[in-house]
Amino acid sequence: MPVIPLRPLLEATEKYNFAFGAFNVNAVAQVKAAIEVHEMFRSAAILQGADLANGFMGGRTDFLNSTLEDKRKGAKNIGDAVRKFGENSPIPIVLHLDHGRDFDSVKAAIDGGYTSVMIDGSSLPFNENIELTREVVKYAHARGVSVEGELGVLAGVEDHVFSEASTYTNPLDAVEFFRKTQVDALAISYGTMHGAVKGKNVKLRREIVIAIKECLKHEKIFGVLVSHGSSTVPKYIVDEINGLGGEIKNADGIAVSELKKAIECGIGKINVDTDIRLAVTRNLKEFFQYNPSKRESASIGGIYQLLEEKKNQIDPRAFLIPIMDTVMYGTIPDDDVAGIIQCVEKGVKEVIGTLIVDFGSVGKAPLIECATLEDMIERYKK
Repeated sequence: MPVIPLRPLLEATEKYNFAFGAFNVNAVAQVKAAIEVHEMFRSAAILQGADLANGFMGGRTDFLNSTLEDKRKGAKNIGDAVRKFGENSPIPIVLHLDHGRDFDSVKAAIDGGYTSVMIDGSSLPFNENIELTREVVKYAHARGVSVEGELGVLAGVEDHVFSEASTYTNPLDAVEFFRKTQVDALAISYGTMHGAVKGKNVKLRREIVIAIKECLKHEKIFGVLVSHGSSTVPKYIVDEINGLGGEIKNADGIAVSELKKAIECGIGKINVDTDIRLAVTRNLKEFFQYNPSKRESASIGGIYQLLEEKKNQIDPRAFLIPIMDTVMYGTIPDDDVAGIIQCVEKGVKEVIGTLIVDFGSVGKAPLIECATLEDMIERYKK
C-alpha cells in the first residue's frame, strides 16, 4: 500500500470517534518497528519526523544546529525507510513532519517524501501565523500533502521548541484560523506540555476542545484537533532507568485517562515522543547491564560510554552517535550492533502497542480511504 496523506485518517477519526497516536521516529530501526507494531494491531500508522530529526537523520549529530541541507538529506533517509518498510504493508501509513520551523523546512520534507506536514507558527502574532500557514497550505495541497497548523503555545522543551509558560488556544481564534488557512488539522494548547517534566496530575482543559469542535460544526468547517506534548511518561520505565544508574528527576506525563476523555471531546491525533525515548534508553542501559562484555565492543562500546556520561539524558540520539550509519541507513555490520537495534525496536513496540490500544485505533485500518497524493490533489482543488 502506498504511503498516503493524513487527511483520510483524520476523516476516519471524525466519523468513528477515536484517535490516532502519532509517533516520532529518529532512526531506520524505529521506522521498521513502528510499522510492524501497527500492522500487528491492524491500525493505520502516523510516523512523525520532527524538523530537527530530519537534521539528525541527515548526519548532523549536533542536530540543534541542523542546516537546511542536513534536513533535506535526513528527510530523504526517513522517506526512503518508510517506503522500504511500508509500501507493501497492508495498512495505510502517513509520514508527517512534526514542528516544521519555516517554509523551506516544510519544502525539504515534502521533497524527501513526507505526505503530511506541520508548520508551527504558534510563536508568531496571530495574523502572521495565518499568513505563514496559508502559504504552506497552498504549496502542500497542490501536491496532495495534508497540513497541520498550531495555535496557542505549549510550555516545555522539545528540540528547538521551547516555552516557559502555556498560552491556551482561544476557540474563536481557532475557527477563524481554520477558515482562513484551510488547514486539515490544528494543534491546540489545552494543558499538555512538551518534554518529560509536565507536572503531577495534569488536568486537561477539555472545554477548549469542546468549544472549538462545536463552533466548527456550527460553521460547517472540517477540522481535526491535535494534542501535542501528550506523552504519558510511564513511571515504571522512569524507575527502571534510575534503577540502572540513570538520574531522571521530576518526570511526569499526561494520564491516559485524561487523554481518553479528550478523545471523547474531539481530539483526533495525539503526538507521542518522550515515551519512546524513555523505553529505548531503558533498553540500552539494560543491554549493557546484562552484557558487561559488550561495554568494550569496538562497534558499540561508545554507546555505553555516552550512557555513563549522560545519566540525566533520555534522548537516544545522544547515545547512538557511534552507529550513525545504522541510524541513517539501517545497515547492521555485526552482531553487537544487531543487539542494540533489537533494543531500539523493542522499546518502540512496547510504547506504541500500548497506546494504539488506549487511543482506540486497533482494527481501524480497513476503515481508512486509501487516497493517494494524486487523489488528494484533485480533492483539494475542489
